[in-house]
Amino acid sequence: MSEEKAVVWVGSSKRDLLKFPNEVVDEVGYALDTVQRGGKPKNAKPLLGFGGANVLEVVEDFDTDTYRAVYTVRFAEKVYVLHCFQKKSTHGSKTPQHDTQLIKQRLKAAEEIHKEWIKTQEGAHRRRIDPAPEKRKE
Repeated sequence: MSEEKAVVWVGSSKRDLLKFPNEVVDEVGYALDTVQRGGKPKNAKPLLGFGGANVLEVVEDFDTDTYRAVYTVRFAEKVYVLHCFQKKSTHGSKTPQHDTQLIKQRLKAAEEIHKEWIKTQEGAHRRRIDPAPEKRKE
């Protein structure tokens, strides 16, 4: 079994999720737990317009409303939650433009956060493998 991935909440995504009805929060939490353990939730699908299956959305219907939580699995070590929102579009199932733009911005932010995290991991790894030589006493 693989190691559980950490969840990183980008921007206001966690605050936004916690504004959803409790039932929706529970379902999204269960879906993210599945992702953390290396699985794919039944209620997740690739988000169109993001070039493949790196960016996915969990879709939950509750009391005639639709809620979405968008996350990326682009990085092997972590799950980045990019955006949580209630779908209010009157254009079928298409994601509203302002939400798409926010997801793109947060995906870029996640890339930067992950790059910085990798640097800290590499630095820590170097310190463990290649400690500074001890000073000689003369």
